[in-house]
Amino acid sequence: MNELKYYTTMTSAAIIKEIKRLPPAEQAEVIQFTVGLARSRQLTGKELGDLAETLAMSDDPAEIIRLNSAMTRGFYGD
Repeated sequence: MNELKYYTTMTSAAIIKEIKRLPPAEQAEVIQFTVGLARSRQLTGKELGDLAETLAMSDDPAEIIRLNSAMTRGFYGD
C-alpha cells in the first residue's frame, strides 16, 4: 500500500501567527501543549549554562527557586 506524504516548511513566526488567529479555547490547548512540552524537554548544555549563569547572578529568592527548578527539569526532563 502506497502512502502519500505531504511535507511543508513552516517557520515558527508563521506558526505563531496562526496560533494568534485561533479562538481562545484552541489557543489555551496550544498553550497547555507547549507548557507540557517545555517541561518534559531536556535542555542543551548551552541552555543549562545560561540558566546557571543567571542563577549565580540572582539575589531574588523566588527567582533562585524558579531557576533551580528549571535547571533540574532541564537536566533530567520530566
